Amino acid sequence: MKLQSVQHLLEPVLEPLIRRVVKEEVEVAFRKHLNNMKRNGGKDVNSTSRILQLQFLNNLSLPVFTGTRIEAEECSVIKVAIVDSLTGQIVSSGPESSAKVEVVVLEGDFDGDEGDNWTLEEFKNNIVREREGKKPLLAGDAFLTLTRGIGLVGEISFSDNSSWTRSRRFRLGARVVDGSDGTRVREAKTESFIVRDHRGELYKKHHPPSLSDEVWRLEKIGKDGAFHKRLSRENINCVKDFLTMLFIDPPRLRHILGTGMSAKMWEVTVEHARTCVLDKRMHLYCPPGSQQKSGVVFNIVGQVMGLLSECQYNTIDKLSETEKIEAQNLVISALQHWEEVVSFDDEASLTSSVKREISNGTKYLASQEIRGFDYAQPSASSPDIISTIYSVGGLSGLDDYALHGYEQALSYPGQVTNSLICDTDITQTFCDEDHLRYFDSDLQPQSLGLESQADLQTAVDGFLLRRTVAVQAQRRWTKIFSVLKWFSIKRRVKEKFRGLQI
Repeated sequence: MKLQSVQHLLEPVLEPLIRRVVKEEVEVAFRKHLNNMKRNGGKDVNSTSRILQLQFLNNLSLPVFTGTRIEAEECSVIKVAIVDSLTGQIVSSGPESSAKVEVVVLEGDFDGDEGDNWTLEEFKNNIVREREGKKPLLAGDAFLTLTRGIGLVGEISFSDNSSWTRSRRFRLGARVVDGSDGTRVREAKTESFIVRDHRGELYKKHHPPSLSDEVWRLEKIGKDGAFHKRLSRENINCVKDFLTMLFIDPPRLRHILGTGMSAKMWEVTVEHARTCVLDKRMHLYCPPGSQQKSGVVFNIVGQVMGLLSECQYNTIDKLSETEKIEAQNLVISALQHWEEVVSFDDEASLTSSVKREISNGTKYLASQEIRGFDYAQPSASSPDIISTIYSVGGLSGLDDYALHGYEQALSYPGQVTNSLICDTDITQTFCDEDHLRYFDSDLQPQSLGLESQADLQTAVDGFLLRRTVAVQAQRRWTKIFSVLKWFSIKRRVKEKFRGLQI
């Protein structure tokens, strides 16, 4: 009885409500069915006919500002093409390949139904017009003509930002103005994007930044913000200054920015700075005393590229941790003594220069090894050992030199002429038998452990023609003067002994 009474009371109220809900749902479903019939009408009639559509071939360069030309990525021109949706190929022939196309502005939330499908009416309803009293929303030449299925968008720009629309975003759309033979060509649309007022471009971050950009162009560093002011106080005004400090002393740079910059923000800023495109120039700094044989190689922002050690160039990946620290310290010194830094166009020119130095050094060492020792050229005041020997004309003059000037002569080894060791003429002079007469006539080869005069000649030849390094050459000269000195002393003793006998 209670159930029947409740049903009797609720039925007049619930029935109209249920009817209305069912009616609305049926109408929505019926409307969708009709739209699908319109879309697929041509396909149902002739399943073999082409389905054409417009497409944007490249993405827009973001962000977009009012009054600035709308471009594609990498500052290229926006391209629109007509393609066959079944094959994906560009239609390069037929009347459709030369159709006239209009670029329009669409609502940012216009997505269409499933599969990005929409009717012509839906596309038109989502076109955005300018606000009342404003200039046309899209300024410039919004029309283009396809050539072999591809068209280039002219110079167009937004005259208003997107903040006043329902989605606060825009899309660009493209539609065929004069359809060929009534063929339906589906419109194209880009991804949604925000259009900012041109005043915001003054604070735009550059991707990638350049070395001359002000430091606030880096991510997470705002113009005239706290980080910008901290960096300015340390004379870090541009991206180059930031990178140089980053490679020279990263802890100090981190300390300058302070705790207000989180670890995540630091990573973002550093990563953005590292994308800066650097030139290929290399710089070499050899500290005083290295004689251009050792030094550090670095780039324009102080990043160590390698180390030069005894004319051997080693890249950064081949250096030990100790060598890296040494190289870093040399870079700091180089920046303080920039007038001593040598620049090269690239790494190849640097390495080739090092190879030339090595080659020249090898030839120099080889020539010194042939000469015997690496001493400086004689000066006017230095004693020339060989010329002194020649000037005496005989052992009588040599005696005084041997006894009194011998030590003085050897005290100037650095002044001996290099060419004296193996000069052919001099060697021949010493080896000539005529010059052996300067030795004591009573001196017999047997006293030197030799069997004949020819053996004595051979010994002198072998001694003077032997080619060795500097220390050995000097030792040989010491020996020969010791022999000459001994001859001189022996002769004097003989003369005194004969005088006593007389």
